[in-house]
Amino acid sequence: PYGYDALEPWINTRTMQLHHDMHHAAYVKNLNAALEGHPDLAAKGIDALLADLSAVPEAIRGAVRNNGGGHANHTMFWQIMGPNAGGQPEGELAAAMTSAFGDFESFKTRFNDAGGKRFGSGWVWVVLDKDGRLDIVSTPNQDTPTSDGSKVIFGNDVWEHAYYLTYENRRPEYLKAWWNVVNWKAVADRFAKAK
Repeated sequence: PYGYDALEPWINTRTMQLHHDMHHAAYVKNLNAALEGHPDLAAKGIDALLADLSAVPEAIRGAVRNNGGGHANHTMFWQIMGPNAGGQPEGELAAAMTSAFGDFESFKTRFNDAGGKRFGSGWVWVVLDKDGRLDIVSTPNQDTPTSDGSKVIFGNDVWEHAYYLTYENRRPEYLKAWWNVVNWKAVADRFAKAK
């Protein structure tokens, strides 16, 4: 919903081009290929598909989990970022986050720590768990908390392709800078829909 250069200087134009047009596009292409010959599965929404992976034939389950997760995760990622963003959440979202995590700086520290400690590639998330509580979780690869019954509020991609051109191997620096592009209105909308 914005230009490739809109998140400069926090996320550079070339990273956005590669990340969106190559990585995300590959997940979509590979998911569509995995679902060929399975019109019943292809007709499901991506969240419904990922929420019930046991209904996916074992022969394509890994491809659907990996590529479907990559598609769903990245779609959310593009939507919860934006130009002229950053700051702090407000209203009901801010109150819920304060209740669950303490003040905003404590929350960011905990979130960044979870993302920094993710071994290899993956994601760090804020979710509503099965009991309706906000939590911070991390998943490997393109796994999504949707598959565990949680509702994704927002998350950050900690695969190297999300940050390497600018931050090289300095993931903690990327995690800290990323808060400058979080679109809290979009996150609040996701929270309101998830409750």
